[in-house]
Amino acid sequence: MASTGAIQKPSDEADKRQLALAREEGAAYQKSLSYMVDEVADNGGRQEIGDYIVAFAQERAEGMYHLKSEGRLEWQEPDDENCHLEVSVSDAADHRFIPYLEIEATLTPTDGKPVGPFRVPFVWHPGLYHYGTNIKVPGDGKYDLHIRIAPPAFMRHDEVNGRRYADAVEAKFSQVQIKTGQE
Repeated sequence: MASTGAIQKPSDEADKRQLALAREEGAAYQKSLSYMVDEVADNGGRQEIGDYIVAFAQERAEGMYHLKSEGRLEWQEPDDENCHLEVSVSDAADHRFIPYLEIEATLTPTDGKPVGPFRVPFVWHPGLYHYGTNIKVPGDGKYDLHIRIAPPAFMRHDEVNGRRYADAVEAKFSQVQIKTGQE
């Protein structure tokens, strides 16, 4: 994996102050993430994998605004979806949220067929940027969660710190207790 590890170094592009400010931004994001994962969600977890911190939160399916045309948002309640899965991906070095990722997830019940893989798109949220989607699962119970993050196509600034996010990453969370329903 082409990685700088979890440390960033001052460079021509990012001096010590800029890196310190990025870490402060990351610390604030992680505080909001901890609140979502540990207090708001029905279940959640996180793990560090390579250049990333991958976290998830699971709640009951919920309504959201969707853009129908320029200037026109429409609120949509879930149809038969009974699970809302949220995924956060942040940088392991400075802990800031990473945008523009292609994320897929699969939930596999202990005694059943996998649900997915399904796309987990970006969701704007007033408290925490994250990726998320509503899906239908067979019901409450324990599931294995598999999250795949494709290498992003965005450019990376900085010859010293920019060699990152070059490989696909897979996070696995075992025996996640899923609580179904709709909010």
